[in-house]
Amino acid sequence: MNEFNPPRTLQQKTRPIPQEPQPTEGWDPVEERFILLQAAQKAEARVTAGDRPPCSGPEKGQLWFNVQRKGLFICDGMMWMTLVQNKERLDYVEDYQDLYTRSETFDFEVFSIPSEGLFMAAANRDSRPGSGIYRWMNGSFQLYQNISTQEARAWKHFTINEKVFLVVADIRKAEPELSVIYRWNRRQKRFLRYQTLETHAAQDWEAFQIHNNSFLVVANHRRARDSNHNIHSVIYRWNPDTKLFEVNQTLSTSGAYDWEFFTIGPYHFLVVANTFNGQTTTISSTIYVWLDGCFRAFQNITTVGATDWEMFQIDDRFFLAVANSQQLSSRGPSLYNINSTVYELNMFTQTFIRFQDILTYSAVDWEFFTIGDEKFLVVANSHDGSSYSLNSVVYRWQGYEGFVPVHSLPTFGCRDWEHFANDQGSFLIYSSATSRLSKVFRLRTY
Repeated sequence: MNEFNPPRTLQQKTRPIPQEPQPTEGWDPVEERFILLQAAQKAEARVTAGDRPPCSGPEKGQLWFNVQRKGLFICDGMMWMTLVQNKERLDYVEDYQDLYTRSETFDFEVFSIPSEGLFMAAANRDSRPGSGIYRWMNGSFQLYQNISTQEARAWKHFTINEKVFLVVADIRKAEPELSVIYRWNRRQKRFLRYQTLETHAAQDWEAFQIHNNSFLVVANHRRARDSNHNIHSVIYRWNPDTKLFEVNQTLSTSGAYDWEFFTIGPYHFLVVANTFNGQTTTISSTIYVWLDGCFRAFQNITTVGATDWEMFQIDDRFFLAVANSQQLSSRGPSLYNINSTVYELNMFTQTFIRFQDILTYSAVDWEFFTIGDEKFLVVANSHDGSSYSLNSVVYRWQGYEGFVPVHSLPTFGCRDWEHFANDQGSFLIYSSATSRLSKVFRLRTY
């Protein structure tokens, strides 16, 4: 392990992490595919076309041809492995679907339910109509179920022992504030209320697993009775005996807005986007590392009204992008046209260091996605101080040049981006926090 010695420009308390472990010596993914293909030939494997078929033990060695992506895949007993695939490249972005939601939408969560298809949960502002669960049918999202929510801010999908859950971040004007976990009922084919948890102006949930234990962490933004932003956010752990989530750890946060969980090698991390401490938006957001059964502070990074973290990997490099939303000014109006920053993990200093600044306009979300071999980031530009009608920008990875803008998408009050792909193609969807109209864009390739 390299000696831990952070650069002078980043005097934060950190804990060292090792180099990413290398694959087992002698392991060759090409050879593995060849062995599987030989087994498929001996077994007279059939080729399935159309939607992605199941891939488990009985399907091992079976082939699947994806017509949309022009690819041939083989089942290794757990997942579909690529044998041959045409490498797509992004050509242009087209307006695909106008999605009118029940009210303004703060967040979308796109997910799949086995044997049921693709779904999307919308976090809608108004309490009376509640929030909508949409299902992809006949090439578009259609309203499938309505759930009663209280100024919903975000949804998170997760599974435990093949059971499907959704948890919503709800806001009420009076205490106690409760956020709700819903579970998918296979017989009724609906999400039903499962468990309630006390939260404080919750803005986000993150779900993750460590050593076969399932966790949830909530971003508590402020306390209702005194508007105090310096409060605890809570990590819950699933109890397999009671089949309920129980408090596992609390972490001190300041106007928490988002959590991001990620793993590098054998180490697990949580990073919080702290937005406001009651006086300023220029504060530290903290990366935590899992050690000895709990999360401990690993590194502090100065952020400016941080609202989102997006972790992604490109080849053997690891990045964190922060969305900075606004800079409070004691001498005048707030600044919304400020830089958001991409940080890269430096394996020598074993800290995340500044890689690239990108000018954004009250950025509230980043979304990383890939098309073929190309890597992209899209930002949710929400406000420039005078208007909510702004272009949100798609950036393409250009190696050591960083991310360069390639497409500008007209958005209105853009709050959240989600990327998803199915047999109809590759898509981006954005939610509008100032209008009932959200939009789906199709990513056309060649």
